[in-house]
Amino acid sequence: MKNSGLAAGFVSAGGPFVFGSPGIPPADPFRLQFAPHPGMFRAHAGDNLLDQLHFMADQGFTAFEDNDMRLRPVAEQEQMGKVMAERGIRMGVFVAHTIAWSEANLASGDPSGRETFLKEIESSVDVAKRVGATWMTVVPGHVDLSQSMGYQTAHVIESLKRASEILEPHGLVMVLEPLNFRDHPGLFLTGSPQAYEICRAVASPSCKILFDIYHQQVQEGNLLPNISACWDEIAYFQIGDNPGRKEPGTGEIHYANVFRFLHEKGYAGILGMEHGNSIEGREGETAVIRAYRDVDP
Repeated sequence: MKNSGLAAGFVSAGGPFVFGSPGIPPADPFRLQFAPHPGMFRAHAGDNLLDQLHFMADQGFTAFEDNDMRLRPVAEQEQMGKVMAERGIRMGVFVAHTIAWSEANLASGDPSGRETFLKEIESSVDVAKRVGATWMTVVPGHVDLSQSMGYQTAHVIESLKRASEILEPHGLVMVLEPLNFRDHPGLFLTGSPQAYEICRAVASPSCKILFDIYHQQVQEGNLLPNISACWDEIAYFQIGDNPGRKEPGTGEIHYANVFRFLHEKGYAGILGMEHGNSIEGREGETAVIRAYRDVDP
């Protein structure tokens, strides 16, 4: 089953599931490492996450990401890690800490907030080992309106240096994700140049950039030049078209050109499919798979 990508069926707690669902036969692997997330193919694969992983592998996906992996029971993490190893699926990002969406956290320099963050980074090391992950998402939180940006930046850099000291011995990487002003107003980290500046200051292989193409199209545009300028500090990409944050081909971003650009630059990392499906149900899931076949270089 591992070598051929074909199987007669798989029986899980959720009941029997037959690989190669009607209308979507098993397929060759994608050239780029596109990573679906839990629930993206629920209409075909059911609610069981192990079944979903098998379905993703059957359709040619060689990576997977799960923002909530840190919050899942240890036994479930171990089961998912085992299936991914068996099916040749590379684990992408999970969120490494509790994100302060509406209050200053790392930017404030508060010692208690920093220690809480570092303890969560420590606990995420064990999660990464269980599921075979290398990357974990970090979002520094809200701005501190009582301090100038220079002081806030210094506080964030210090926290990330401390976190890097935890991750470096394990070969793990936190990826800083700038988020756009429209969906997440008031956050400290918004642009790719800002993320680049911080990563250069931290100067650790364990602190890099997660370049979310959707967020940066909204925030700053100029995608390919900004990707080129930040290239040495980018370790991970995420995907979503704009407007709508759905699969490629539903908005204004010319994803075929973007992916060709990344492929020609030799990008060998993961591209997380952090978006919704433009159409509900099995039809929508089939459309997502076809959309990625259309833009895979």
